[in-house]
Amino acid sequence: MRRSKVVCLLAVAAMAALGLIGQALSQESRPAESRETRGSDRMRERIEQFRQQAAGRLKEALGATDDEWKILQPKIENVQTLARQTQGGASLRTFGRGRNAADRSDEGASQSDVEKKMLALTKLLENKDANPRDIKTALAAYREARDKAKEELAKAQKELGEILTVRQEAQLVIWRLLD
Repeated sequence: MRRSKVVCLLAVAAMAALGLIGQALSQESRPAESRETRGSDRMRERIEQFRQQAAGRLKEALGATDDEWKILQPKIENVQTLARQTQGGASLRTFGRGRNAADRSDEGASQSDVEKKMLALTKLLENKDANPRDIKTALAAYREARDKAKEELAKAQKELGEILTVRQEAQLVIWRLLD
Protein backbone atom coordinates (compact mmCIF):
# COMPACT_ATOMS: atom_id res chain seq x y z
CA MET A 1 0.00 0.00 0.00
CA ARG A 2 2.77 2.41 0.97
CA ARG A 3 4.75 1.64 -2.19
CA SER A 4 1.77 2.51 -4.41
CA LYS A 5 1.46 5.89 -2.70
CA VAL A 6 5.13 6.60 -3.33
CA VAL A 7 4.76 5.57 -6.96
CA CYS A 8 1.70 7.81 -7.34
CA LEU A 9 3.48 10.76 -5.74
CA LEU A 10 6.50 10.26 -7.97
CA ALA A 11 4.25 10.11 -11.01
CA VAL A 12 2.54 13.36 -9.96
CA ALA A 13 5.89 15.06 -9.47
CA ALA A 14 7.06 13.82 -12.86
CA MET A 15 3.88 15.07 -14.57
CA ALA A 16 4.21 18.48 -12.91
CA ALA A 17 7.86 18.76 -13.93
CA LEU A 18 7.06 17.66 -17.45
CA GLY A 19 4.26 20.16 -17.67
CA LEU A 20 6.63 22.96 -16.74
CA ILE A 21 9.35 21.73 -19.07
CA GLY A 22 6.90 21.14 -21.90
CA GLN A 23 5.38 24.56 -21.42
CA ALA A 24 8.81 26.16 -21.39
CA LEU A 25 9.98 24.35 -24.50
CA SER A 26 6.80 24.91 -26.43
CA GLN A 27 6.93 28.64 -25.80
CA GLU A 28 10.60 29.27 -26.58
CA SER A 29 11.61 30.56 -29.95
CA ARG A 30 13.44 28.09 -32.17
CA PRO A 31 17.25 28.28 -32.10
CA ALA A 32 18.88 29.51 -35.29
CA GLU A 33 21.57 26.83 -35.60
CA SER A 34 20.56 23.51 -37.08
CA ARG A 35 22.46 21.37 -34.55
CA GLU A 36 20.75 23.18 -31.68
CA THR A 37 17.43 22.82 -33.49
CA ARG A 38 17.91 19.06 -33.86
CA GLY A 39 18.85 18.76 -30.20
CA SER A 40 15.89 20.86 -29.19
CA ASP A 41 13.56 18.80 -31.40
CA ARG A 42 14.87 15.57 -29.85
CA MET A 43 14.34 17.00 -26.39
CA ARG A 44 10.77 18.00 -27.28
CA GLU A 45 10.11 14.50 -28.65
CA ARG A 46 11.43 12.89 -25.46
CA ILE A 47 9.39 15.20 -23.29
CA GLU A 48 6.28 14.52 -25.36
CA GLN A 49 6.89 10.77 -25.11
CA PHE A 50 7.30 11.06 -21.35
CA ARG A 51 4.13 13.17 -21.09
CA GLN A 52 2.22 10.58 -23.11
CA GLN A 53 3.54 7.81 -20.87
CA ALA A 54 2.53 9.75 -17.76
CA ALA A 55 -0.92 10.37 -19.25
CA GLY A 56 -1.18 6.65 -20.00
CA ARG A 57 -0.32 5.82 -16.39
CA LEU A 58 -2.93 8.28 -15.19
CA LYS A 59 -5.53 6.84 -17.57
CA GLU A 60 -4.70 3.37 -16.27
CA ALA A 61 -4.84 4.49 -12.63
CA LEU A 62 -8.27 5.99 -13.28
CA GLY A 63 -9.45 2.84 -15.03
CA ALA A 64 -10.77 5.04 -17.84
CA THR A 65 -11.88 3.61 -21.16
CA ASP A 66 -10.73 5.29 -24.37
CA ASP A 67 -14.08 7.08 -24.65
CA GLU A 68 -13.93 8.23 -21.03
CA TRP A 69 -10.34 9.41 -21.49
CA LYS A 70 -11.35 11.58 -24.46
CA ILE A 71 -13.60 13.49 -22.05
CA LEU A 72 -11.33 13.39 -18.99
CA GLN A 73 -7.98 14.24 -20.56
CA PRO A 74 -8.72 17.84 -21.64
CA LYS A 75 -10.31 18.59 -18.27
CA ILE A 76 -7.33 17.11 -16.42
CA GLU A 77 -4.89 19.06 -18.59
CA ASN A 78 -6.86 22.25 -17.86
CA VAL A 79 -6.63 21.56 -14.13
CA GLN A 80 -2.88 20.94 -14.44
CA THR A 81 -2.36 24.21 -16.34
CA LEU A 82 -4.39 26.24 -13.86
CA ALA A 83 -2.63 24.57 -10.92
CA ARG A 84 0.75 25.66 -12.33
CA GLN A 85 -0.55 29.21 -12.67
CA THR A 86 -1.76 29.33 -9.07
CA GLN A 87 1.70 28.29 -7.95
CA GLY A 88 3.01 31.52 -9.35
CA GLY A 89 2.94 31.04 -13.09
CA ALA A 90 6.63 30.31 -13.07
CA SER A 91 8.18 28.12 -15.67
CA LEU A 92 11.77 27.23 -16.47
CA ARG A 93 12.03 29.92 -19.10
CA THR A 94 10.90 32.55 -16.63
CA PHE A 95 13.98 32.21 -14.47
CA GLY A 96 17.46 32.91 -15.70
CA ARG A 97 18.73 30.98 -18.66
CA GLY A 98 20.97 33.97 -19.26
CA ARG A 99 18.12 36.31 -20.18
CA ASN A 100 16.60 39.15 -18.26
CA ALA A 101 12.96 40.16 -18.10
CA ALA A 102 13.32 42.70 -20.88
CA ASP A 103 14.64 40.00 -23.23
CA ARG A 104 11.63 37.80 -22.44
CA SER A 105 9.00 40.44 -23.16
CA ASP A 106 8.46 39.14 -26.71
CA GLU A 107 7.08 35.88 -25.30
CA GLY A 108 3.97 37.60 -23.98
CA ALA A 109 1.65 36.23 -26.65
CA SER A 110 1.96 32.69 -25.31
CA GLN A 111 1.91 33.52 -21.61
CA SER A 112 -0.89 33.32 -19.12
CA ASP A 113 -2.00 36.49 -17.36
CA VAL A 114 -0.25 35.26 -14.20
CA GLU A 115 3.03 34.84 -16.08
CA LYS A 116 2.69 38.28 -17.68
CA LYS A 117 2.09 39.92 -14.31
CA MET A 118 4.94 37.99 -12.72
CA LEU A 119 7.26 38.98 -15.55
CA ALA A 120 6.28 42.66 -15.14
CA LEU A 121 6.99 42.43 -11.42
CA THR A 122 10.29 40.64 -12.05
CA LYS A 123 11.32 43.31 -14.53
CA LEU A 124 10.59 45.99 -11.94
CA LEU A 125 12.55 44.15 -9.27
CA GLU A 126 15.58 43.88 -11.57
CA ASN A 127 15.75 47.68 -11.41
CA LYS A 128 17.28 48.54 -8.04
CA ASP A 129 15.93 52.10 -8.38
CA ALA A 130 12.34 51.07 -9.11
CA ASN A 131 9.67 53.18 -7.46
CA PRO A 132 8.18 51.32 -4.46
CA ARG A 133 4.71 52.49 -5.55
CA ASP A 134 5.21 50.83 -8.96
CA ILE A 135 6.40 47.64 -7.26
CA LYS A 136 3.36 47.68 -4.98
CA THR A 137 1.04 48.16 -7.98
CA ALA A 138 2.72 45.35 -9.94
CA LEU A 139 2.61 43.07 -6.88
CA ALA A 140 -1.12 43.74 -6.45
CA ALA A 141 -1.74 43.00 -10.14
CA TYR A 142 0.23 39.75 -9.86
CA ARG A 143 -1.70 38.67 -6.76
CA GLU A 144 -4.99 39.52 -8.45
CA ALA A 145 -4.10 37.44 -11.53
CA ARG A 146 -3.00 34.55 -9.32
CA ASP A 147 -6.21 34.75 -7.26
CA LYS A 148 -8.27 34.73 -10.47
CA ALA A 149 -6.36 31.63 -11.60
CA LYS A 150 -7.15 30.02 -8.22
CA GLU A 151 -10.85 30.71 -8.78
CA GLU A 152 -10.64 29.23 -12.28
CA LEU A 153 -8.80 26.22 -10.86
CA ALA A 154 -11.51 25.63 -8.25
CA LYS A 155 -14.16 25.82 -10.97
CA ALA A 156 -12.23 23.45 -13.26
CA GLN A 157 -11.68 21.00 -10.38
CA LYS A 158 -15.38 21.10 -9.54
CA GLU A 159 -16.35 20.44 -13.18
CA LEU A 160 -13.88 17.57 -13.38
CA GLY A 161 -15.07 16.12 -10.07
CA GLU A 162 -18.65 16.08 -11.30
CA ILE A 163 -17.89 13.56 -14.05
CA LEU A 164 -15.67 11.20 -12.03
CA THR A 165 -16.46 8.02 -10.20
CA VAL A 166 -15.57 7.99 -6.51
CA ARG A 167 -12.53 5.82 -7.27
CA GLN A 168 -11.36 8.20 -10.00
CA GLU A 169 -11.86 11.18 -7.74
CA ALA A 170 -9.79 9.51 -5.01
CA GLN A 171 -7.01 8.78 -7.53
CA LEU A 172 -6.91 12.41 -8.64
CA VAL A 173 -6.77 13.56 -5.02
CA ILE A 174 -3.78 11.28 -4.50
CA TRP A 175 -2.22 12.65 -7.69
CA ARG A 176 -2.85 16.15 -6.23
CA LEU A 177 -5.01 17.24 -9.13
CA LEU A 178 -8.06 17.59 -6.89
CA ASP A 179 -8.35 18.78 -3.30
